[in-house]
Amino acid sequence: DALLSAYESKLEPVYSCNIAQARREIPTITHNVSSWPKPAVRTPKPRVLIPVFPGTNCEFDTGRAFADAGAEPEIFVLNNLSAEAIRQSVNSFAAKVQNAQIVFIPGGFSGGDEPDGSGKFITAFFRSGPVRDAVNAMLGQRDGLMGGICNGFQALIKLGLVPYGEIRDANANSPTLTFNTIGRHQSKIVRTRVACNASPWLMETKAGDIYNVAISHGEGRFLADEATVQQLMANHQIATQYVDLNGSPSFDVRFNPNDSVWAIEGITSPDGRIIGKMGHSERIGSGMYQNVPGNYDMGLFRSAVSYFK
Repeated sequence: DALLSAYESKLEPVYSCNIAQARREIPTITHNVSSWPKPAVRTPKPRVLIPVFPGTNCEFDTGRAFADAGAEPEIFVLNNLSAEAIRQSVNSFAAKVQNAQIVFIPGGFSGGDEPDGSGKFITAFFRSGPVRDAVNAMLGQRDGLMGGICNGFQALIKLGLVPYGEIRDANANSPTLTFNTIGRHQSKIVRTRVACNASPWLMETKAGDIYNVAISHGEGRFLADEATVQQLMANHQIATQYVDLNGSPSFDVRFNPNDSVWAIEGITSPDGRIIGKMGHSERIGSGMYQNVPGNYDMGLFRSAVSYFK
């Protein structure tokens, strides 16, 4: 406490980091499963397509995490120098999706995260006819997986892939991600608790498991009305929650860095095969985070590979 006070108090009046928030009760969600669905076609080394958009910066970490897990990642750089180049990128990406088992949208700051614009360019790309059709076929016909972290989560939720499991237009009741209540970018280590492990991405976890994870975002606040959140809970689509040192979901900005409703950090599609989360679970490796004890490896990428075996 003395160290925290010395570190934070000097500039607290200028750049407040411990903003006051109303005390609200948050349900602790717990739903465990012990078996998961399998795809019709198995493969020991699934192909993962990782698109790179202007502003993406986590493609190499994501590719390495998949390679370490036994997958075959391919990083695809979108060419946006001209309208023709974008058209060619759309067609080329759609063709590659036809031979992939997983599409994963990595983190970054697409379009510089212009005001209320996180993931805007990415969503426009995925809504193009060829890409939309290829992704729908991968998910609906080949039982593929899809995921997104941080900027990728922003894109997935604005596409409707989470929580609805399909690309659709948003309406007034659709969940979204918006600016952190603190009003600025947050970069720190937070604790997340698995609320439901029904997703194939979470096969190595159990509900109640707590993992440390690095976050880095300015628009990570999950917003949805109460009826929608209740429905997500009933459908077992709330994957992870931000928790305090006691393992309880919290609105405290020290633990819930963006003030997400119900302290939600990650959600899934109804069948669990699409996952979106804010925390950078790909930022793992030997020798990292030595001064912040905790478990950082939730097996996200190994689970995805195991799903296809």
